[in-house]
Amino acid sequence: MVQAVVNFNEHENRIINIVKGKFGLRNKSEAIEYIINEYEKEHLEPELRPEYIEKMKERQKEETVKVKDSRKHFGLS
Repeated sequence: MVQAVVNFNEHENRIINIVKGKFGLRNKSEAIEYIINEYEKEHLEPELRPEYIEKMKERQKEETVKVKDSRKHFGLS
């Protein structure tokens, strides 16, 4: 585990306390960990996550369908 000394301004500290209270976390460290995990889920590229790779491997095994006109096939025209 890595430890760090981090400085927050008053507003950032309030946000961390709100997250801590809202999700019933024990301390600010858990709140920061929660914020980082949520950021990862929402903003990092999915191909960086191992579960995305597994999902794509499963999809490769699926049967494919040949389509002549994709707009017509998906009802877009």
